[in-house]
Amino acid sequence: MLVAADIPLIVREAFHLATTGRPGPVLIDLPKDIVDPRNPASAMDWYWPSDSDVSDSLPGYHPRTIGDPAAIKRAAELILASRQPVIYAGGGILKARAAEALRELAELCEIHVVTTLMARGAFPDDHPLCLGMPGMHGNYTAVTSMQRSDLLIALGSRFDDRITGKVGGFAPDAKIIHVDIDPAELGKVRRPDVAINGDCRLVIEELVTAIRDLTAGGVTAPDRTSWKSTISGWQERYPYAYEPHVEGDTLKPQMVLEHLRESVPEDTILCSGVGQHQMWASQYWKFRHPYTWVNSGGLGTMGFSVPAAIGAKVGRPDRMVWAVDGDGCFQMTAQELVTATAERIPIKVAILNNAYLGMVRQWQEMFYEERYSEVYLSPDLPDYVKWAEAMGCVGLRAESPEEVQPVIDKANQIDDRPVVVEFRTDSREKVFPMVPAGLSNDEIQVPSFQHERDI
Repeated sequence: MLVAADIPLIVREAFHLATTGRPGPVLIDLPKDIVDPRNPASAMDWYWPSDSDVSDSLPGYHPRTIGDPAAIKRAAELILASRQPVIYAGGGILKARAAEALRELAELCEIHVVTTLMARGAFPDDHPLCLGMPGMHGNYTAVTSMQRSDLLIALGSRFDDRITGKVGGFAPDAKIIHVDIDPAELGKVRRPDVAINGDCRLVIEELVTAIRDLTAGGVTAPDRTSWKSTISGWQERYPYAYEPHVEGDTLKPQMVLEHLRESVPEDTILCSGVGQHQMWASQYWKFRHPYTWVNSGGLGTMGFSVPAAIGAKVGRPDRMVWAVDGDGCFQMTAQELVTATAERIPIKVAILNNAYLGMVRQWQEMFYEERYSEVYLSPDLPDYVKWAEAMGCVGLRAESPEEVQPVIDKANQIDDRPVVVEFRTDSREKVFPMVPAGLSNDEIQVPSFQHERDI
């Protein structure tokens, strides 16, 4: 039976479970009767249990961090034998503090790297080996390079459906090296040729050592010139692109993000909600440092951006923090800005207001014969500037291209309270490229003007 004296050890266990192995939340269910002052057993002396106390109380919990040496050697041999390798880096890289190790591996072997939505910033976007984000709305080169690879080196990634598309058609000719701290992920979606259960940073460091040992012994990688040339051709032919602004139209959201990107320090922390704005933010931002992208990923948490930005700014008060939100997401958690104002937390919020739940509209337009349902919001209601001011923030608005840069500059100059900037954006814009749900990544769709150019 649980008594109050058990609480310190339970709290210590919770922190241990939350921060080791695969990090994640832990729930402590505390029955209030055990801390009832009328209950003699409610008395306790607080202390912080030792590591050995925790080990003794969790005898079955031993997350493996060191990779199997034989598996690491096999992985190194596969890497040095491959002609078209791609590193598939997931959010586990950041959890393991493995960004530097990842870069060392990529540069040592001259292997291109894709960074999933949760791994943005784990490998610099301006690095010549970086291919950017793969997946349903990834760039053409990242998606297609994975499809055509002969070896995928999956590091802290889980082969989720947004990356694989139709699983049976995903990277059909690729052998798989899969490294993950969670053994349940290994083989869950795609059977690996080499599975390594362990901490990504430690495994990558051992992999680098194994590769160096093999090359010192005379093993050399095959010529990959043709593969590099093919990748360069895809990059040149299919960059992220959108049609230019037309006089009289509302703003292009991609253009807004480009202006914002070029107007802030490169270590700015960017947060996003969920939807089209989330994908455009990941596509058009340039992430050069780890831990500069805060996003809910596969949880799909609408309303995530504003509270996440508040947390980021409290954690890193020295950094500029922008939250990019859609009008639908913003309406879910905007009230948290009252807290930001009251506590003097000067975040900045960019609302891409297209008057729609944009991603749902995109699907209804592309796959449901324009049978729109419950996606229209309003371009004018609520008035975001007045709402921001009512919460103690500075409220700004841009409706034309000429207004975009001045309002961003003004927002960046304000550092004593939160700022909300509403950008009136074009509701007709869609996120491309796109792999429709249930289809193979080979069926990736690019913007119509790029397709017409190819024809």
